Amino acid sequence: MAQLRLALAQMNPTVGDLEGNAAQLLHWTRRAADQGAHVVAFPEMALTGYPVEDLALRRSFQDASRAAAAELAERLQAEGLGGVLVVLGYLDSAPEATPVLGKPAGAPQNAAALLHGGRAIGRYAKHHLPNYGVFDEFRYFVPGSSLTVARVHGIDVAVVICEDIWQDGGPVAAAREAGAGLLLVINGSPYERNKDDARLELVRRRAADAGAALAYVNMVGGQDELVFDGDSLVVSADGDVLARAPQFTEGLLVVDLDLPLGDAQLQDRASGTDLQAPDRSTITIERITVSDQRLTAYPPIVAGVAPRVADEAEVYAALVTGLRDYVRKNGFRTVALGLSGGVDSALTAAIACDALGGENVHGVSMPSSYSSEHSKSDAADLAQRTGLVFHTVPIAAMVQSFLGAIELTGLAEENLQARVRGTTLMGLSNQHGHLVLAPGNKSELAVGYSTLYGDSVGGYAPLKDVPKTLVWQLARWRNKHAEEHGETPPIPDASISKEPSAELRPGQLDTDSLPPYDVLDAVLDAYVEMDRGSSELVAAGFDQELVERVLKMTDMAEYKRRQYPPGPKISLKAFGRDRRLPITNRWREHAAPRRVLPPQQ
Repeated sequence: MAQLRLALAQMNPTVGDLEGNAAQLLHWTRRAADQGAHVVAFPEMALTGYPVEDLALRRSFQDASRAAAAELAERLQAEGLGGVLVVLGYLDSAPEATPVLGKPAGAPQNAAALLHGGRAIGRYAKHHLPNYGVFDEFRYFVPGSSLTVARVHGIDVAVVICEDIWQDGGPVAAAREAGAGLLLVINGSPYERNKDDARLELVRRRAADAGAALAYVNMVGGQDELVFDGDSLVVSADGDVLARAPQFTEGLLVVDLDLPLGDAQLQDRASGTDLQAPDRSTITIERITVSDQRLTAYPPIVAGVAPRVADEAEVYAALVTGLRDYVRKNGFRTVALGLSGGVDSALTAAIACDALGGENVHGVSMPSSYSSEHSKSDAADLAQRTGLVFHTVPIAAMVQSFLGAIELTGLAEENLQARVRGTTLMGLSNQHGHLVLAPGNKSELAVGYSTLYGDSVGGYAPLKDVPKTLVWQLARWRNKHAEEHGETPPIPDASISKEPSAELRPGQLDTDSLPPYDVLDAVLDAYVEMDRGSSELVAAGFDQELVERVLKMTDMAEYKRRQYPPGPKISLKAFGRDRRLPITNRWREHAAPRRVLPPQQ
């Protein structure tokens, strides 16, 4: 066995910011070298940010990515860091002579570069390309067909990328055949609730498959709808957790490993050896040598295992991270939102204050002639608790002026109030440069319980993927968290306990139009998250009339969802990135035929 000190860098890149991302890579490499690391690994496409989407198809961006990687290698050498092996993700393209899967030679590749001694000494291209959920990598990349194994101080380190361990066979199986002592996985794995448990189970299984210790480094931060939670970890070949980083926090996870020395006979084989993986793909082994010399024994450091947090704390951190980075990376400093006194706007405001500081959050109370006194007082109470900047803009006169010019009654008149509020917020945004936040939740968005160009206006929607029942849970958790830390709970109790209402007419309640939220969310979870049909829902015990009503509302609201702002994904199936249905669509699950004919009748 031989020693190796490994640093996993949880960094927060910005898509397209090659210069800024390179500066981060340099910073964290310096920090890793200061702690004596021999190898430092960065996340998938850390140099370009991830996902780059159609930027991957631009030859200019491919060329710039390659040039930035080469420049970084030279700069690392110039600053005395060339002796550290740096493994990072970047955008590359297939060699010009390589036609792959019908795509032209030179097509984009999601790649890893191995930098040492002032140059790129090796590269690896992602083999398994995900094409489900939020991933469209068949659209952007061609797969690699080789496995890079670097010998570092006598230890063979195999490098793979993210999806390569989520699929059986391929590079993981090849790593075992190649005799790797460490499987190093660089990742851009988006956050979902409870994914950390699935991730650990997967990493343990792949360590066993590879017969090697496994190090998993993941990025942190927000990128449009996606949030990355870090949670980097290292497990032994037996699956024991040796080190684990906290979620949603930038930093280094440094760990000393005792690993087997590489097999001299395997190393003597020339690069280009082909191995047949169990999935029948042919993987070419590309071997490079950084150092054959084993390190002299040194005192190891003790790496930590970050504790896991409660589900509500994890989700709340994801929402704060997503909002903070969307604001920061898009050049905003302040946000604005309407404060109704209800729990949705209250939770949105609390998230914004935690993300940006209360001085950068502008809450606007916009009472109409139907607004209750408690809705106004609860909004003011929230502002005092959080320290946000509070404004009151009455809208009754504006609504009456509009109604004096055009006759609107019933629902059209009710929605006018929401649209006047939306116009007010967007006017303040134009005047002062605020990013407007839409406070709607996933339950409302699912069934279309929102007003286009009213409460749905804005540039970002922090609760877009948060069901109403979880909104209440998060609000209670945030208040409890504050109390436990000797702080003022940010959300008024009345906002949490009151019956939800849009207050667009006298005595209006959400339950006038919707089932109770606990029932609604149960139906939506089965229909949206798990794709269960109406007959399955009825068979599961839901009332048939309720099922048909909810499914009809959900199906008919697709055009509204297409016009809703982006928001952070926290569930298995978020609207927009994951669940994509046509607007013009005559298939209605609630009207599905009761009898299904055999295929050949």
